[in-house]
Amino acid sequence: MAYLSDIEIAQACEMKHISEIAATAHVDEKYLEQYGRYKAKIDPALLSETDRENGKLILVTAITPTPAGEGKTTTTIGLADGLRRIGKDVTVALREPSLGPVFGVKGGAAGGGYAQVVPMEDINLHFTGDFHAIGAANNLLAAMLDNHIQQGNSLGIDVRRITWKRCVDMNDRQLRFIVDGMGGKVNGVPREDGFDITVASEIMAILCLSNSITDLKERLSRIIVAYNFAGEPVTCGQLKAQGAMTALLKDAIKPNLVQTLEGTPAFVHGGPFANIAHGCNSVMATKLALKMGDYTITEAGFGADLGAEKFLDIKCRMAGLVPDAVVVVATVRALKMHGGRAKTELANEDIEALEKGIPNLLRHVSNMKNVYKLPCVVAVNRFPTDTDAEIEFIIGKCKELGVNTVLSNVWAEGGKGGEELAREVVRLCDEEKGDFTFSYELDCSIEEKIEAIVKKIYGGNSIVITPQAKKQIAELTALGFDKMPICVAKTQYSFSDDPTKLGAPENFDVTIKNVKVSAGAGFIVVLTGDIMTMPGLPKVPAAERIDVDENGKITGLF
Repeated sequence: MAYLSDIEIAQACEMKHISEIAATAHVDEKYLEQYGRYKAKIDPALLSETDRENGKLILVTAITPTPAGEGKTTTTIGLADGLRRIGKDVTVALREPSLGPVFGVKGGAAGGGYAQVVPMEDINLHFTGDFHAIGAANNLLAAMLDNHIQQGNSLGIDVRRITWKRCVDMNDRQLRFIVDGMGGKVNGVPREDGFDITVASEIMAILCLSNSITDLKERLSRIIVAYNFAGEPVTCGQLKAQGAMTALLKDAIKPNLVQTLEGTPAFVHGGPFANIAHGCNSVMATKLALKMGDYTITEAGFGADLGAEKFLDIKCRMAGLVPDAVVVVATVRALKMHGGRAKTELANEDIEALEKGIPNLLRHVSNMKNVYKLPCVVAVNRFPTDTDAEIEFIIGKCKELGVNTVLSNVWAEGGKGGEELAREVVRLCDEEKGDFTFSYELDCSIEEKIEAIVKKIYGGNSIVITPQAKKQIAELTALGFDKMPICVAKTQYSFSDDPTKLGAPENFDVTIKNVKVSAGAGFIVVLTGDIMTMPGLPKVPAAERIDVDENGKITGLF
């Protein structure tokens, strides 16, 4: 049987005009800034001027990712469509895709199969220009920093301790480490430099955590760009860059409105890295979505140990949000990979591999239910090769934790394949009240907060802090940054800091190599390994398959 590609499915969809979607989402036209027929930005004034109550907030997260795939975004969209099919007033809040993965390995990030947001090509490419604006603001700050040094360096910036990098929204390994300012006195001060991908810029995290344009400007001013010869931080505010940067971001901060294939309103806004930052869509988009629907479905990046932990401990804490339920997405195939099977061996029934791999799912579920104390359901994305015995095994194991398991078939059936999951989510929201608790308190020391995450969420023994990281923690504590939440940057492929330790490893320590502050975003970044902030393209990039015909129709985009 020949399947249509995601882009073929998306292009066959008859989209509704964005004003019709806005009406469905209770957004008055006076708040709508249209970008063509199918995209719009929403004036954030709607947040303070609406008298609608907040709806229920449902977080979709997943098991530890594998090359077999889990379908988290697809499930998020399909669940929203499923809720709409059973008569609920629903919105979905998602991240924007980065051009890097679109042209690299992963491809697009607008869902898949019959559970997608559209216009898929626009969302995956330039969309409404948010990422370009973030890149421009980032690079304006970099230009003003180097210009300050060139024009006499009155702040005494130590060029060996510049922490701010330029950025571009593309996978380009050539730019990771560069030397610039070459060519003589009039062309700048020679120094080592480098680029990050735009989604790794602190400005992306700031935009996504800001509650207003004023909050955005204040956060931008707090960005630490370098240290002076006395070892004191130098900020964006000292360079007087925040006003111009906010001017570049005045439209980017407005949430974007699009639609699913089935016409469900979708707020797609922001896209910070789920490693170096918190991996969630913007606070403003989530809050708008909550006001405009009785149920809002959102997701967080990577597995629940990274994405959900940061959503709950950082985003919810800063924004005053409390989820009503959590959906943990899993596949039989991925669990068998966690049980030690190769990707080529997943088609055959294998209860033994499933038994070895399922502790990964159970740890994630236990964290949601027992650490954060939130109602939880497991959604299993069913593949044709999954057997009834394998599905029954998962259902039985989750029942032991007091959690129901629901089969999801949204990739093939769209909202229809998500109706059963939708009913269970409604039941959780109505019948099982959570007692939301953070995994650590802010007044703990930096070390205590890191240790709490490692022990409670990862299942590790303890932390090992390198001498360099100890020195950094002491410096940040002396500067008064120790009461911020923690953003752990580690591999997404394991609960531990070793990507080869699959399943639910035990008896491991996590090594803390570097600790730095994102003072504007408002969190401490803890690096446990070599986290890549500028990816490279693979041997055969996805870009090689993308084309456009004489009518402007794009092909090969995922």
